Amino acid sequence: MSEEAIDDLLVAEFISVKARSRGARGEALRVSRSFIENYLRDVGRSSDLDAILATERAILGNDLQRYANSRAMRSSLETSLTEIDTATRMLGRVRDRAAYREVDASFRLPKNRTGGVPRDEARQFFRSHAARLLNQDKSRLDESEKRVLDQRRLNMRHAEKLYTALQERAIGIVPDRGTRPGS
Repeated sequence: MSEEAIDDLLVAEFISVKARSRGARGEALRVSRSFIENYLRDVGRSSDLDAILATERAILGNDLQRYANSRAMRSSLETSLTEIDTATRMLGRVRDRAAYREVDASFRLPKNRTGGVPRDEARQFFRSHAARLLNQDKSRLDESEKRVLDQRRLNMRHAEKLYTALQERAIGIVPDRGTRPGS
């Protein structure tokens, strides 16, 4: 066993990966991912929080169904799905001022609030999912996979901002659109 032996093996692997990506199958995969990236960009630009979350949930479900090839990956995806479902349920509450006042009242400690709003289960999902996506970005992915992942991360950041705006309206930090302050 030598450092030179492992270097030779790693170079051979690299050459095989590059050769595979140059063929017709590699091109078809890049085109598919380009379509996915464009779709994700359009969903993010829509500012439709429900659509952003539904799209991310579809990706997570697809990954669990088709790509989960280890116990750790399965567990992480199952956790992500549970958390995104919980975040999606929180949308109904945050859109109902009376219902969200109860949530707001249960997150009073400063460590459970960010920017004056609760770090509720939806906000916790956005943060933990951002960390998961960042960890994926640190792994061996090709450029097209990284672009899709980058767009997913952008969409989650945008979704968190949209959700925070809903929280602010629900607890009265900012008035509803179309109403005057104090009315």
